[in-house]
Amino acid sequence: MDMYIRVKRSKTTYFIRCKPSDKVLDIKQKLQELVDQPANNQQLILPGTGEVLEDSKTLADQKVENDAVVALTLRKDDNEFEEVNIVQPNDFYQARDGDGGNWWHDEIHNVPEDIFKPLINCRVNDVLVWTILNLLS
Repeated sequence: MDMYIRVKRSKTTYFIRCKPSDKVLDIKQKLQELVDQPANNQQLILPGTGEVLEDSKTLADQKVENDAVVALTLRKDDNEFEEVNIVQPNDFYQARDGDGGNWWHDEIHNVPEDIFKPLINCRVNDVLVWTILNLLS
């Protein structure tokens, strides 16, 4: 039975079609064409546990299931592997005041409701110009 795993590196995600019986080395060979790095320069890690997947074991042996997220790190010039760096959606929505609240939600709800009326049925460029002019005023 086929399955998919999501291999992530920084801001890039590769969807790899595989089988639970595939060895990690098989996955690295598929990635070799995508990342232009030989299999021996790749390291696959389970982000939740930090466990490095072994080339000789199957995905099933290492409990990698369908739709699993696996981190890809590459060997650097000093022969060490880079740190796991996977961008998470929350990285884009950092709270302004650091308390984890939805500051943008509060800001939107403090705006007078009739301020957006001129934007109904406008083009995107008009909205951008209107926004900039209102921010400058």
